[in-house]
Amino acid sequence: MRSLTYCDALKEAQLQEMERDPNIFMYGIGVPDHNTIFGSVAGIYDKFGEQRCFDTPLSEDTMMGFGLGAALNGLKPINIHIRVDFLMLAMNQLANMVSIYQYMSGGLLKVPLVIRAVIGRGWGQGAQHSKSLQSVFAHIPGLKVIMPTTAKDAKGMLIAAIRDTNPVLMFEHRWLYWQEDDVPEDPYTAPLEGASVLKKGSDLTIVATSWMNVEALRASEILEKIGISVEIVDVRVLSPLNPEVIINSVKKTGHCIIADNDWTFCGYSAELAAVIGQTCFGKLKKPIERIGFAFTPCPTVRCLENEFYPNAINIIRSVEEILGLSQTDLTGEEFYSHEKRFKGPF
Repeated sequence: MRSLTYCDALKEAQLQEMERDPNIFMYGIGVPDHNTIFGSVAGIYDKFGEQRCFDTPLSEDTMMGFGLGAALNGLKPINIHIRVDFLMLAMNQLANMVSIYQYMSGGLLKVPLVIRAVIGRGWGQGAQHSKSLQSVFAHIPGLKVIMPTTAKDAKGMLIAAIRDTNPVLMFEHRWLYWQEDDVPEDPYTAPLEGASVLKKGSDLTIVATSWMNVEALRASEILEKIGISVEIVDVRVLSPLNPEVIINSVKKTGHCIIADNDWTFCGYSAELAAVIGQTCFGKLKKPIERIGFAFTPCPTVRCLENEFYPNAINIIRSVEEILGLSQTDLTGEEFYSHEKRFKGPF
């Protein structure tokens, strides 16, 4: 099987689906721009033209209302937001209309609307271009919220989202765009339900979202050197949540760390901790630990930004504390390596 980057997997999913179904189109700020949403829509404008791939004015609320109207009338829009921060400007449409039409109509009205939202850091983005906010949208019934980590899941889940009759929000961490995976060439769907085990282990479960899975995998490599075996579970589908895989893992290991790409206070990690605590209470040997952003707006200076975002080091130290181990000497280990790809905020 061939290897494909996360970015190319997204692009291929959209190209294949737009070739299959002429009712699919994409739109959003900067979609036909030469940067093509970090390359994830490259070639689509050239292939399908301005009727099916077009830019929009700076009005997120209008964009979302336009997508809702198109979806209700049989089209299948893909609305792309290069920064999730400004998706909040469409919250009225999402919370009061997009999410409820199918329910209020008794299933007669379908809303096949896909919203792609890019999250993640470069460096120097500052507080207005650095949020994740997945917990805000997962809180709203009627919206499916997904955060694929691997390129294989990115393609399969995006195709599944396009074919779904419900509105689906897909959060994509831009550091994942360079991650490679074995990806089938033919179109396929991945279920929009349930977590997946990225790495099997026996001593402790790390439940992670998005980029934090990559940090967890890096932490596991170092922990293996001292004989610690961690199991890494990728949540993937935040809403609707099917916790079966997560629960089975925690019951097996008896220890749990939740590493979320967001603030912990009132965040998605709090919901996961509640579910795990209620279902695994008798199996947990220690309290659940949560890792996430520092509870401040994101700073702009790189040294402070590195303290704001959690990483593999935070995970390693949490594992050591839970298991009662002394701190491992991390001299010579490399972290923050993906920062080398970024020369500035954009």
